[in-house]
Amino acid sequence: MTTLLIKTFIKNPEDVKDARVRSAYGTMVSVVCIVLNLLVAAGKIAMGALFGAISIMADGMNNLSDAGSSLVSLISFRMAAKPADREHPFGHARIEYVASLLVSVIIILVGWTLFTDSIGTLVELLQSTEPASVSDAGWLTYAVLGVSIAVKLWMFFFNRKIAKKIDSSVMRATATDCISDAGATLGVLAAQIAAFYLGLPWLDSAVGIAISVLIIIAGIRVLGETKNSILGEAPDGEVVDGIKALVGEYPEALGIHDLMVHSYGPGHHIASLHVEVDGEADVYHTHDVIDNIEKRLHAELGIIATIHMDPIVTNDERVNALRERTGALIKEIDAGLSMHDFRVVAGPSHTNLIFDIEAPFECKLSEAEIKQAVADRLSGWEGTFFAVITVDRQ
Repeated sequence: MTTLLIKTFIKNPEDVKDARVRSAYGTMVSVVCIVLNLLVAAGKIAMGALFGAISIMADGMNNLSDAGSSLVSLISFRMAAKPADREHPFGHARIEYVASLLVSVIIILVGWTLFTDSIGTLVELLQSTEPASVSDAGWLTYAVLGVSIAVKLWMFFFNRKIAKKIDSSVMRATATDCISDAGATLGVLAAQIAAFYLGLPWLDSAVGIAISVLIIIAGIRVLGETKNSILGEAPDGEVVDGIKALVGEYPEALGIHDLMVHSYGPGHHIASLHVEVDGEADVYHTHDVIDNIEKRLHAELGIIATIHMDPIVTNDERVNALRERTGALIKEIDAGLSMHDFRVVAGPSHTNLIFDIEAPFECKLSEAEIKQAVADRLSGWEGTFFAVITVDRQ
């Protein structure tokens, strides 16, 4: 079904970097989800009202809110496809993160409403002095709930597949909501059957409480993921590996460091990096190579990159030997440390080794401790060496 929908409604479905194609995917998925959520919500609300089942009614309201969330997603994809303008020079793709935030808030609010309603009904049942009866919801209600579970499972796989294809945080959030809904409806169905055959009128409310907690947890999880995207998070490993692999194709690029990647929404990345080059090479040729790398990063990876050239000495045996020896020394301190921008300034009484150390956040050593560890090891070398170090966190 998913493949058929893509073939029917999406032109050039593989060109997911095109904002218009992403918008088409978003429109298709949102419309499908709105229609399906409205249908299952109408069925559940009708059955819940007919048989006075709070868990079925609440589950239907949850699906109704899902239709509202899909409408938010539809609007966000339309807005994200807008081209850059004077007020938003990096485009509008980050609106998807805002939409994900709204979806997560809606999920949490629906879960909380269901929780309070279920608690209130349960308290009324426990405080009542008259025995409560449990009516059979009937085969039609069971059929509606069963069909709803099947629909929600399909929607989960549908959203997850498209989310992976176009890298959409909104669809990932919707997929999470769908699988939570399927589990919630399964619980409602089981509760209705068990309550009738076991004569447990409070079970309907108890299951409502359990389902509401699951919905709230799912909303908080989506909120956490969206928060990271909005605040700024480490770039995706595939993006970093792609940049390093492309730069590594050029023999003139002797090393890469100080890589920073900023995301302005799915498929909208801006990067800056330093590339070490031979200081003795023709500067015009090297600059041409850097230009070609920047153009390829944009054309092949969709990344707008600014590259800074770092010239290094490559034909001095003493400098090369000191670079290799210092690099090994740093690895003794912590295997995660790396070195770049290595220079040697020799004087009559001592030699300065000037370089940067890149330390991962996992390294527990402070900047001062790293510098002291390097100084302690240099003191054991023959001759007088001082290290002038800049410590960067990856």
